[in-house]
This record gives sequence, structure tokens and C-alpha cells, in this order.
Amino acid sequence: MAVEVKRKWTVDEYLAFERESEIRHEYFDGEVSARSGAEPAHNDIFSNTHNSLMNQVKGRPCKVNGPDMRVKTRSGLYTYPDISVVCGERQFNDDKPPSLLNPIVIVEVLSPSTESYDRGDKFHHYRSIPSFREYVLISSTRQQIEHWARQPDDSWRIAVVDAANGAIELASVGCKLTLADVYVDVVFEA
Repeated sequence: MAVEVKRKWTVDEYLAFERESEIRHEYFDGEVSARSGAEPAHNDIFSNTHNSLMNQVKGRPCKVNGPDMRVKTRSGLYTYPDISVVCGERQFNDDKPPSLLNPIVIVEVLSPSTESYDRGDKFHHYRSIPSFREYVLISSTRQQIEHWARQPDDSWRIAVVDAANGAIELASVGCKLTLADVYVDVVFEA
């Protein structure tokens, strides 16, 4: 019986492959995995959230990045969060194209196929970023936002909002996300 051996990639091989690829891939510890496309509700939630944050940071020294901005964690994960926010100067490494090193806020729109990863291992890697202060998980199957905030003792506090008039405050970047704005015109799959 033949045993399939997974290829171990170097970071340089991954970066060269990623530059030529038409789709995005994550990298961690020698393994490369493709990122799949998103459902309409996911895309609408992303657009609403991105637009809301962009409007709120206008005129301030903050940048709201979309899903084409690769982030590198100190633990070695290269990934593409749905949204990342930086206030002040963005820091990049020497990769081509460069990877963002200092997001303050990261937003992931949850999909049924990625939810456990976004909540578990991915969040674990994000926490290795010293600048990272707030993690927002937005459901794509019902109106619910989870807001994780780093505390001074390096623990994380969660708040869940699912009331129609609910909102979360992103204190580290001076923004607010309301359920009404995030879910405007979103149609959930039956």
C-alpha cells in the first residue's frame, strides 16, 4: 500500500508560488492550503463592514485593509483575514508582495467551513501579533457579532451581540459596528 507524503514548502517557495497564483493560499509550518471562494451573504457582510469602517476612519491615520492584504503572525502563519485595521504606520516585512505585521483589529466573516479554524488555531496565531487588540467574528448564517478584546493582563474578554439594535465598540481604533450596518440587505441562505 502506497503512502502519500505531503510536500513541505519553504517560506520562499510559498511566496514565489503565491506571486504567480490566481487564488490566495495560507502558509504555516511548511504546509500550503488554498482559500476557497465565499457565499453571497459572506461577501455582502464583508462589503458592509469594510465600508462602515472605511467611513469611520476617514481623515484619521488609520488604514482598513481588505482580504488581499496578507498578514504574517509571529508564530509563522501567513494568512489573508477578511479585514485588518492599522492606526499609525503600517509595518511590513520584506516579502514580495509584503506581509502586514501590525494589525490592531482583525475581522473574520465566519463561514460554516472555516468557523472552527477562525475561532481556534487561527485566533491562536493572531494572538502572537503584539499589536493585535481586537478580534471580530461575524456570522454569515444569522445576525450575530462576537467581539474579543485583549485585556491588560493579556487575557481576552468576549462580548456577543445579536439584538437588532446591537453594536460593538472597537476602542483601539475608535470605531463602532452596528448589526444594522453590518447586515443591511444581507439575505441568508435557506
